Amino acid sequence: MAKSRHQAQKPKPVYYLTPEGARKLREELEYLKTEKRAELAARLRAAIQMGDLSENADYIATKEEQGFVEGRIQQLEHILRHAVFIESNGRRDVVELGARVTVQEEGYDDEETYHIVGATEADPLRGMISNESPMGKALLGKRVGDVVEVETPAGRLKIKILRIEYDS
Repeated sequence: MAKSRHQAQKPKPVYYLTPEGARKLREELEYLKTEKRAELAARLRAAIQMGDLSENADYIATKEEQGFVEGRIQQLEHILRHAVFIESNGRRDVVELGARVTVQEEGYDDEETYHIVGATEADPLRGMISNESPMGKALLGKRVGDVVEVETPAGRLKIKILRIEYDS
């Protein structure tokens, strides 16, 4: 059955990226398309010269790695094609994508700083949290001094926003 033009189309994915995140993805893409492809091609040529490919572990492993590399190239090209670059709208007093937010959990003296980024760049171990994460969602739109409740796997946290900073 043909789709009617009135049926809802699947929304295109959007990938929020900081300029730094986009640069890193472009560098990875360039590396994979040039150096990594050339390395895999050389390894395949060497494996083919060994003869019987059906029992050649190097050939099989290299073909599998080649498949993963080509998949990653397609993924990176897709992300970069649909990227929305995070830029400040000029406001510095409200938490938005791209902000570095310093918070303090209620009852503790330690401060923690989180960089609010898109899901593509999220790396919680480096303090880069997704705008789609519970913490990221709770912080968006808030101001210095606001106390925010966040539901986490470890339970409900109350955190106070101490500072909001943006890269220039």
